[in-house]
Amino acid sequence: MAEKHLIALDLDGTLLKDDKTISPRNKEVIEKAKAEGHIVMIATGRPFRSSEMYYRELELDTPIVNFNGAFTHHPLDQNWGFYHEPLDVKVAKDIVDACRSFHFHNIIAEVMDDVYFHYHDEKLLELFSFGKPRITTGDLANFLTDSPTSLLIHTEEDQLRIIRDHLSEVHAEVIEQRSWAAPWHVIEIIKSGLNKAVGLKKAADYYGIPAQRIVAFGDEDNDLEMLEYAGHGIAMGNAIDQVKNISKGVTLSNEEDGVGEYLADLLNL
Repeated sequence: MAEKHLIALDLDGTLLKDDKTISPRNKEVIEKAKAEGHIVMIATGRPFRSSEMYYRELELDTPIVNFNGAFTHHPLDQNWGFYHEPLDVKVAKDIVDACRSFHFHNIIAEVMDDVYFHYHDEKLLELFSFGKPRITTGDLANFLTDSPTSLLIHTEEDQLRIIRDHLSEVHAEVIEQRSWAAPWHVIEIIKSGLNKAVGLKKAADYYGIPAQRIVAFGDEDNDLEMLEYAGHGIAMGNAIDQVKNISKGVTLSNEEDGVGEYLADLLNL
């Protein structure tokens, strides 16, 4: 029996194929890994409501990291701990006000499973309505009363840099910001000091697994800290260059069962 590893999986662009399904090969290898006593968990930017189906499909019984580390809990164990660290509502409203002087399409605030849209937006509604959240539309300065788990600014490519520079200048101390991959020009903001590695470390401490026995897979800039923290921080073949540069290895793409192939090889499954 190999030493127990903790395996942390990002969802979009990593475990999931582009059609948002888990391939038979990935599923088969993950089942083998679990049967051998390895611990498998999900670490995603998604809310829990839109990652729960994959948690169930893989029949996991582990903690899950959502909202890039702003929320970590154990869906099957109420006593494990409930770590929700939202962005101060005042900071969120300052950012909304600052955006009035920039060109943007929309701002979306998520307070766990409540979603607030600054403007009505059919295209984005589809993206966010998964898992049936309560959706409110209207000026966030008036409607947002609770501290949001995450804040998203949807803009144009040429504005993305300008807004990010402003956020760095004004709010660097209190926020973490990321950009989504094309085609969505979205800036995602959570409370400062949070990232997937923070949630992953809580799980690793709980299971008593040292960093060198953590295998983490990712493809985007919200995976950087997690891949740096994991002894085996593995970039997908389709990952952005920044992720490949800091990773300890590169596997095949998410369309080529990169997760399954790497794990089968590393753990002799």
